[in-house]
Amino acid sequence: MKVGYSVDDEREAAQQLDPSLPLLQDADLRDKIVLLRVDHNVVKKGRVQDQYRIDVTLATMYNIVERGGRPIIMTHIGRPLDKKTKAITVNKDDAVDAVVAYLQRKLRIKFVVPQFHIIEPEGIVDIDTSVNWLIHDLKEGKIGGIYLPNTRWFAGEEDKGDKRERFVIQLAGLADVYVNDAFGSWQPHASTYQITKLLPSYAGLCLQDELFNVKLVLNPARPFVAVVAGAKYDTKIGPLKEIYKKVDKLILGGLIFNTFLCAKYGFKIAGVEDSDIELARELVEQDKNEKKIVELPYVVESDVTDGRHEGKFRTISIKDSGSKEFKYVVDVDPKSFEEGAVLEALTSAKTIFVNAVMGLVPHFWQGTRKMDEVIDRNREAQKFYGGGDTLQVFKSLLPGIYHEAMDSPKYYLFTGGGTVLKVLEEGDPFGLDIVKALVENKRQRA
Repeated sequence: MKVGYSVDDEREAAQQLDPSLPLLQDADLRDKIVLLRVDHNVVKKGRVQDQYRIDVTLATMYNIVERGGRPIIMTHIGRPLDKKTKAITVNKDDAVDAVVAYLQRKLRIKFVVPQFHIIEPEGIVDIDTSVNWLIHDLKEGKIGGIYLPNTRWFAGEEDKGDKRERFVIQLAGLADVYVNDAFGSWQPHASTYQITKLLPSYAGLCLQDELFNVKLVLNPARPFVAVVAGAKYDTKIGPLKEIYKKVDKLILGGLIFNTFLCAKYGFKIAGVEDSDIELARELVEQDKNEKKIVELPYVVESDVTDGRHEGKFRTISIKDSGSKEFKYVVDVDPKSFEEGAVLEALTSAKTIFVNAVMGLVPHFWQGTRKMDEVIDRNREAQKFYGGGDTLQVFKSLLPGIYHEAMDSPKYYLFTGGGTVLKVLEEGDPFGLDIVKALVENKRQRA
């Protein structure tokens, strides 16, 4: 939410959403325990990396408390589940403690994290009755909130059978109302989807804001330019196909761009898999006619990926390289954004969507920095940034522009880049399972 964003603005934005969506503003919260699902997945090695995804949920927390509700908060952190063995690793590096410490410093409110029994390798099997004492203190105002352990430590969170049913029933037993404010957690897990079957459920203010803005991306002012990068082509192929249909120009980066170059020019680039090159051929063929992809003309080749070693990296012109075999392409040279079709696309755009880190950070960051600077120079465009890595690198490279962007009506910073790509792929923010679950909950309560 932007500074200066009033209650009237909030209501107007909410009214432009589908009226079938149940809103937090319409919930009866007086003397209610509110189970609040957020996306505070911002912890690495036990430290908060970027406070943004925490801060954008503060308005929802305040709304709950101001209207008489008492919050029990939950989020996932990391990927403690091994999908092959189904073992859950409970590691302090993935604990919510760092988030809780930040909230307590920020709000001057006491939060308590209940301690549940852990059974290796299943994780937390049950929410035991010891939490009842904390709920009593919460109702009495002795503590400001309860913050549950990492939801992915619970055996039932990502399960699809009995463990999930058991976990959801226990979750529902803690509260009177459920609020989803976790746009970045689009997967239909127990704490984002199944819980809506058992409690009156509503969309939080952050989730509403994200849905409103992703609709603007789906219906952009034109020309519409998207900048997309990624570490592996096959994970982005679905969204890329749909994004290609919607944009006027598309700029690729990272291994996605490397894969595209291999498919188009027959290059061999270290780290690019043959299976991904085959997948990229379809995009190459499509672009022969439509010519939407704007190629970055200069890239940085490195002999190694473990650092920026003098004499071991160099700039290559794609058109004039004279070679078809390259070592690691680890960045885009900044001058790619300063001339020709790339500069024209970014400066003439009316809408720009960015889900991209161009280089192999922290060693190769110059291309990303120049890209963000050029995009910022376009003062007319509506600019949408999405993704944890995208925002974190944006903040670290250009903190001044990043903080201005947080308050600028010309920028919107999404908490979930993967969710935006999912919405772009499906073409409808209300097609997300977690949103459909809220709508269905309202319909059943009507």
